Amino acid sequence: MSENYIQFNRENCQNCYKCIRACPVKSIAFKDNRARIIQSDCIQCGACFVVCPQNAKVIRTDYPLVKQRLKEGKKVIASLAPSFVANYPGFNITSMKAALKKLGFYDVQETALGATVVKTEYENILKEKQAGVVISSCCHTLNSLIEKYYPMALPYLAKVVTPMRAHRRMIKEEHPDAFIVFIGPCISKKAEIEEYAGDVDCAITFIELSRWLKEEGVTIETLPEESRPGKARLFPTTGGIIKTMTLQQDIDYIAIDGPENCINAIKDVIDGNIKDCFIEMSFCTGSCIGGPAMEREKPAPVRDAITVNSYAGQEDFSVKFPQSTSKSHTYMGGGHRRPGAAEIDRILAQMGKSDPAKRLNCGSCGYNSCYEKAIAVYQGKAQINMCLPYLIEKSQSFSDNVIEHTPNGIIVMDENFIIQQINRAACDIVNMPAPKAIVGLPLDRIIDTAVCEEAVESGQVIKDRLTYLPDYDKYVSQTAFYDSEYKVSALIIRDVTEERTAKERKARTNAKAVEITGSVIEKQMRVVQEIASLLGETVAETQIALSKMEETLKDE
Repeated sequence: MSENYIQFNRENCQNCYKCIRACPVKSIAFKDNRARIIQSDCIQCGACFVVCPQNAKVIRTDYPLVKQRLKEGKKVIASLAPSFVANYPGFNITSMKAALKKLGFYDVQETALGATVVKTEYENILKEKQAGVVISSCCHTLNSLIEKYYPMALPYLAKVVTPMRAHRRMIKEEHPDAFIVFIGPCISKKAEIEEYAGDVDCAITFIELSRWLKEEGVTIETLPEESRPGKARLFPTTGGIIKTMTLQQDIDYIAIDGPENCINAIKDVIDGNIKDCFIEMSFCTGSCIGGPAMEREKPAPVRDAITVNSYAGQEDFSVKFPQSTSKSHTYMGGGHRRPGAAEIDRILAQMGKSDPAKRLNCGSCGYNSCYEKAIAVYQGKAQINMCLPYLIEKSQSFSDNVIEHTPNGIIVMDENFIIQQINRAACDIVNMPAPKAIVGLPLDRIIDTAVCEEAVESGQVIKDRLTYLPDYDKYVSQTAFYDSEYKVSALIIRDVTEERTAKERKARTNAKAVEITGSVIEKQMRVVQEIASLLGETVAETQIALSKMEETLKDE
């Protein structure tokens, strides 16, 4: 399988940069008007998928592989994450097992069995004082965050596999030939099974499972609970791991969730500000019940937590521990090149931010500061034109230059015909000294609004309407249009007085020429008549020629 755990639908992308803003590690590059996930930097948190308003991000679909294995006759066993009771409220493990068996699964077990093993290993680490600070290792996204970006925190990350992998080892000891499928709310599980090939064979999300059930026409039914409840079902809630553990008196137990809180806590650990503490870290806000592939449209963190708490028991599951649950953590960072100060200054200058006062750090580009954006540009992740203030300033400067230097007069008004913008050419036409003397005035103070009103009422563009302005003794050609979406009117006026005067002058000259020609023709006709007897038939031809000359002069 490919590493494109989150796939991109380019046609839906509107270049809003929301995914970049949401990405806690900025592992999204924006090139050629396309957002692209940098897989080597990604920690598969799914934040970009969750926040995308246009559904341009799609979770990779893997359940066809499971269907293929079922068709091949494989013994397919599901490891069902304990957050299922929040995603499928009202249904227990018995109900889920019955539905999945209709799809062809050989068996369905709770991942909470593996969680019981993991929490016991945490207890042993703390009991043996193996480390002063221990960070839980259940969340693969959190593990990836530390392994790629905070290697100094690796010694504090518990060397214990995730509940999914612990459960897999339990299943394999009983069913060595099983094809194991993890089902849960987490995208990063897809990455985890590929990173540790040979453990779980496939991971699908609740979103995929629901789609599959619908395709097959399988309905989950309410059935009486057959299994004994266990405390490890609390794992998908914030603080759920700690609630399952036997606590030591001389150790602090803290639960942290959410990207920002986790990152700040990791930095605090690295700086040596925390001692003798077990930190349960969940990268998703609300822990696993806040996972990116929880399919319910409206998050209900309190209700979901209550549902999970109600479903869990007071005692541990009775489990047979696998032979090994240890895991080593290594640095996996790519080490991006970082620019020097001179290079950053050069990029900031390209962004129109040489002046520190213009470095707004507004975050519209997706980065927390203009400085971070400059680094991203250097690393090829971002483009100069992703800066919204820069684009606005650039477009305004360009449009202002166009408006200011065009020979035509341009007036922009609001829906009440109050002048919002006017250029120098328009001021010259209406004999006004400067635009600032006119902005804010009603249009009818300087020119009749009839053409603009017609454009608003008709919704059409009124083109080249010739109008005489008696106040200024000028002829103008007026073009007016109205933008109904933005409630803005615009009037373009062109001074055609000279053209009009030249045309009238030419018309007077032609009329005079016609008059003179007519007089000449009349005299010539008298002469022609006198010598008609000499010219014979040529009289008619001469009359025709002179008449044509007269008509031509009239046409001009």
